[in-house]
Amino acid sequence: MNFFALEGLAQLLNTVKLVRKSINPKLSIKGFLPTMYSSQNNLSKQVFADLRQHFKGKLFKDTHDKYIVVPRNVKLAESPSFGKPAILYDVKSSGSIAYQNLAQAIMK
Repeated sequence: MNFFALEGLAQLLNTVKLVRKSINPKLSIKGFLPTMYSSQNNLSKQVFADLRQHFKGKLFKDTHDKYIVVPRNVKLAESPSFGKPAILYDVKSSGSIAYQNLAQAIMK
């Protein structure tokens, strides 16, 4: 997570606003999924704190009511080079678990 992620988010929100005005007034965002998060990186922590402040109700939570974030994860980065989705490459990696939690949260 970095500053440019927030810039992209601002552009996405502006695009959604334009689409609502012109094409689909019912368009909504289900939620936001922070990715490439590193708990050792102060910038990641700050960007996530900003997301929580502004979009608290739109961040996905797991069954234990914790925010779902996809961490920086070697297994996620390696899986495409092996031609497999992360969940098949290493189902127990932290990245795979985050995506499984996301799937459960969306199906609620």
